[in-house]
Amino acid sequence: MKYFKQTLVLCTTALAPFAAFADELNSGDTAWMLTSSALVLFMLLPGLSLFYAGLVRSKNVLSVLMQCFSIACAMSILWFLVGYSLAFSGDGAWIGNLDKAFLKGVSFDSMSGTIPESVFVVFQMTFIMITPALFVGGFAERMNFAPMFVFSILWSLIVYVPVTHWVWGGGWLAEKGLLDFAGGTVVHVTAGVSALVAALVVGNRTGFPERPMTPHSMALTVAGAGMLWFGWFGFNGGSAVAANGGAGMAMLVTHLSAAAGSLAWMAIEWIRFRKPSVLGIVTGMVAGLGTITPASGFVGPMGGVIIGLCGGTVCYFATQLIKSIWKIDDSLDVFPVHGVGGALGTILAAVFVSSSWGGVGYAQGMGLGSQLGVQVLGVVATGVYAAVVSYVLLKVIAIVLPLRADAEIEQQGLDVTQHCETGYNL
Repeated sequence: MKYFKQTLVLCTTALAPFAAFADELNSGDTAWMLTSSALVLFMLLPGLSLFYAGLVRSKNVLSVLMQCFSIACAMSILWFLVGYSLAFSGDGAWIGNLDKAFLKGVSFDSMSGTIPESVFVVFQMTFIMITPALFVGGFAERMNFAPMFVFSILWSLIVYVPVTHWVWGGGWLAEKGLLDFAGGTVVHVTAGVSALVAALVVGNRTGFPERPMTPHSMALTVAGAGMLWFGWFGFNGGSAVAANGGAGMAMLVTHLSAAAGSLAWMAIEWIRFRKPSVLGIVTGMVAGLGTITPASGFVGPMGGVIIGLCGGTVCYFATQLIKSIWKIDDSLDVFPVHGVGGALGTILAAVFVSSSWGGVGYAQGMGLGSQLGVQVLGVVATGVYAAVVSYVLLKVIAIVLPLRADAEIEQQGLDVTQHCETGYNL
């Protein structure tokens, strides 16, 4: 009995820290955030990768897959080195500090709210991975790999990380009360605007707009679209950072908005051309998803449907404006879908957050007018910042590395010329 009591005391003492840790940790929240992190990674690899790969011509399919894969790897290491620290540590208005560089202090028992900090780190890591991968669609099929890779890394460090701190890390936009639940400004506006700038700097593909640049495999694109829709539940629902009613509502309105965006785009094509296209319905889905993203944790089902309808409609006409009227070769419609959709959703959040529309209601001291002002400020500030930095970065990189593949390389395709491989051996 004596030895039993001594053993019991020793075990109790040894387990005391873990008991305290268990009291703080919510296993439901942790399980949901682990799942959400995997879902967002699935959005990029393979979701976005296949979506983009199907949209380009067959001679460039591997180049797009390689760009997405290499960006995912590079952003993971950048997040580990300084990205997480600069985004989420410190209380500066514009940028964080280096207290958590190399993930210093992120241990087995460090917490972020009710979940392990390691889980929060990996969830946010998936966001920095997918954001620069979005804008490669703006210059697909014509930009050399090396400058693309360098631009993605520098852009993420100078644009994505500071904007993340502004909005989610306690920076100046957070202080003003900006509503951006899952990345309307942080992800979609920054990536969309940067894609447009890159498309302008690099120039149109040879033959655009005279020759049609048709997707080589709509089957791949539809498969990727389905994976994006599935993964977006983690993107938006996971941004609640808890397994609660907020996460559930975010998932519901995300799904409704995607469906509404798809149907809106399909209806417009059906009316205009008498035949709805598969490309149209999946693009409308992405427009609906991008538009609901900033509002997803703040609005109710009615808001989700209306935002999706607005996203599908506005993004459709934005696409026509960019390509058919302005003749800008944003290859995979990144700006009109993600940039315009993210901006629209951020602004509409000010309307549908109202409890009269089924939203969570305005914060104390806020009303429609004041919230709308903050939302517009957030869109303009992040968009202008991303545009200026992207332009400067591309021009500086071009001094050292040629951005544009020359005419012969573009004609052969980037798969063979950049990677010595082909996507199909027929």
